[in-house]
Amino acid sequence: MGEEPDAIRADIERTRAEMGDTVDALGYKADVKSRTKDKISDTKDRITGKVSDVTPDGRQVKRAAGVAQENPLGLALGGVAVGFIAGMLVPSSRVEDEKIGPVADQVKDQIKETGQEALERGKDVAQQAAETAKEAGQQHAEELKGSAQERAETVSPR
Repeated sequence: MGEEPDAIRADIERTRAEMGDTVDALGYKADVKSRTKDKISDTKDRITGKVSDVTPDGRQVKRAAGVAQENPLGLALGGVAVGFIAGMLVPSSRVEDEKIGPVADQVKDQIKETGQEALERGKDVAQQAAETAKEAGQQHAEELKGSAQERAETVSPR
C-alpha cells in the first residue's frame, strides 16, 4: 500500500506534463500569426539555402571568365548550341505553321545540320585546347623540376 500513493503522485505528474504539452500545442494552433511567421521563415530559409547552393562563388566566376577569355570561339559555339537547343524546345504556333511551315521546315533542317557541325567543331576545338593545356602544363612542370634541381644543387654542399 505504501507504493500506491507514490504511483498515484507519479501518474498525476505525468498527466500534468502531458496536459501542459497539450495546452501548448492548442495555444500554438490557435496562434495563426505565429504559425504564419514560422512558415514564412522556414520557406525563406529553404529558398535562401537553395539559391546559395546554386549561386557561383567568386572563384568560380573568375574561372569561368578566364575560360571565356582564353577560348572565345568555344564560348561562341557553346552559345550557338544552347540557343539552337532552346529554339528547338519552344513549340511553334498555328500561325507560324500556316504562314511559313514549308520554309520553316527547310530552315530547321539546315539549322540542325549546321548546329551538329558546330557542335562537332566545338568538340574538336575543346579537345585541341585540352591537349594544348596538357602539353603546356607538362612543359611547365619539367621547367620547374629542372629549376628546382638546379637550386638544390647550388644550395646543398657536396
